[in-house]
Amino acid sequence: MNSSSPIGVFDSGIGGLTVVRALMERLPFENIVYFGDTARVPYGVKSVETISHFTTQIAQFLLEKEVKLLIIACNTMAAVAAQVVRDLSPVPVLDVIDAGALAAKNGKRIGVIGTPTTINSNAYARAIHDYAPESRIHSQACALFVPLVEEGWLEHEVTRLTAKEYLRPLLAERIDTLVLGCTHYPLLKPLLHEVAGKNVSLVDSAEAMAEQAAQVLNEKGLANTSSTPPRYDFHVTDVPLRFQTIGERFLGRTLSNVHVVKW
Repeated sequence: MNSSSPIGVFDSGIGGLTVVRALMERLPFENIVYFGDTARVPYGVKSVETISHFTTQIAQFLLEKEVKLLIIACNTMAAVAAQVVRDLSPVPVLDVIDAGALAAKNGKRIGVIGTPTTINSNAYARAIHDYAPESRIHSQACALFVPLVEEGWLEHEVTRLTAKEYLRPLLAERIDTLVLGCTHYPLLKPLLHEVAGKNVSLVDSAEAMAEQAAQVLNEKGLANTSSTPPRYDFHVTDVPLRFQTIGERFLGRTLSNVHVVKW
């Protein structure tokens, strides 16, 4: 492992590509290896034991690629198995929940939106409370956002009406900060900003993660100082028909170097 070693990023599917996109923009010379468990997604309906097993399996796969940093870009994995990964990893491990909580710490009335599994785990509320014990935290599960994003309905009126319904109870609590607690949600940021209003700061956990990664690499002396064009590799356990289309929407660029891992 050295400064030119890649950053390893993994997710239960393709949502973590928003984290990869943020890393590409913030750290343009870093090599990245991404793993999306597209054959076994969704994780949210699985048991804690199964999620921990799958997460460990993927982390070990990336560690064999000699990554210098591991990023858990899946909220479900982070809520259930972040400590498991930290216990086995010889390299630093970051996760989206901790990054989002840290970025939200200056809020007084903090709203958190996420999938039902993430919200029910209470992981964001606990993490935010660690950084900002005086803050008031209000959580809202938003089950419909993921399928709407994957459908590409980012500015659709149906999505706008759905956002108004989900955010209504949070806005009634006069929140000043809104944490986007799912890696799909950054694609809805313009719409959510419009619905929430200018007095509410949005915390994009993908951007927060890229910032935290940059800081850790600098602190550890692991930032890539080479200006050679980086290499991006994407490993998936299945290539569904819509993977390329949705993946490129998340990534904001062409998706190449896709490798299928058969387990």
